[in-house]
Amino acid sequence: MNAAGALQDGPRDHLDAIHRRSVAALVTACEQAGVRRLVQISAIGADLGSDDAFFRTKAEGDRAVASSSLDWTILRPGLVFAPAAYGGTALLRALAAFPCFVPAVLADRPIQTVSVTEVAEAVSRAVGGSLAQGQVIDLVEERARPLGAVLLEFRAWLGLSKAPVVAVPAIVGRLAAKVADGLGLLGWRSPLRSAALAALEKGVTGNAKPWTEIAGRSPQPLEATLAAVPAHVQERWFARLWLLKPVVFAALSAFWLVSGIVGLARHNVAADILTSRGLPDGLALGMVLAGSVADIVVGAAVVVRPFARSALMAMIAITLLYLAAAAALAPDLWLDPLGAIVKAVPTLCLVLVALAILEER
Repeated sequence: MNAAGALQDGPRDHLDAIHRRSVAALVTACEQAGVRRLVQISAIGADLGSDDAFFRTKAEGDRAVASSSLDWTILRPGLVFAPAAYGGTALLRALAAFPCFVPAVLADRPIQTVSVTEVAEAVSRAVGGSLAQGQVIDLVEERARPLGAVLLEFRAWLGLSKAPVVAVPAIVGRLAAKVADGLGLLGWRSPLRSAALAALEKGVTGNAKPWTEIAGRSPQPLEATLAAVPAHVQERWFARLWLLKPVVFAALSAFWLVSGIVGLARHNVAADILTSRGLPDGLALGMVLAGSVADIVVGAAVVVRPFARSALMAMIAITLLYLAAAAALAPDLWLDPLGAIVKAVPTLCLVLVALAILEER
């Protein structure tokens, strides 16, 4: 069973390699090894003629499966809801938990969801041989509903008070997607990228009838899917923190970059503080310059996903070093009315928060 997929090209993902070439290699390997049955998890909207690389490469992978000599089944789920939150459903949780109102781009676009348990059942049947082979099956609930209605269902599921859906202008969504595309170049896998917006603009809809006939019942609607997985406080924590994650990392990056740049620009003033505490001029200047460069390096590195964890750990080490140096060389700065040293403590706490929410899966 192949469920590999990515939303958009980036430093960590290559759509053609993941969706087409790897699937073709898998088909060849199955044929050579005598594996007869293959289940391909594709996507609603997969189309060889699509201008969107996600849908086109998905369809090319499906073609490799369908043209093979294997007993194959291609499953095309709609918006999949699972207890584990990442990708699109993580974004939906976050938007649904927005304070006072629920922002939504393309709030009127139709969406059909499917429970991950429904997908697992379909895979189990296909792998077990109880499905007729050579089928392409959509896995979606019967009724499509607007994205805004989906968000309200998620908000109710989270146990939050009712709030209106506010339609966000499409241009705001496109700008947000461009920013997310830029973050993708830095290794961050945001679900709010241009490919996701293009998919949403088309609507996430399919034909529920074939699976209904196979399963002997209607696919589970969103209300039942959510009711089967009651939300608790950890869901609300996640939903509220998700949109704060980029804010936390942007704030940390800006703080450390500005700190380093100001340190370089005013290195003489900073060095004077140390020399007034008895340090030699050369040593004081060297410490200021080294600290400023270190601040700039970690401030830039923390927004590059492969380096983010190392940068956060370096921030902790540098901050503790600053605090120790202040205690040893200039303890009076702890009582500075502007709190120059004391403010490093909440900054250190923010770094710990960033470490706690860094993981994507």
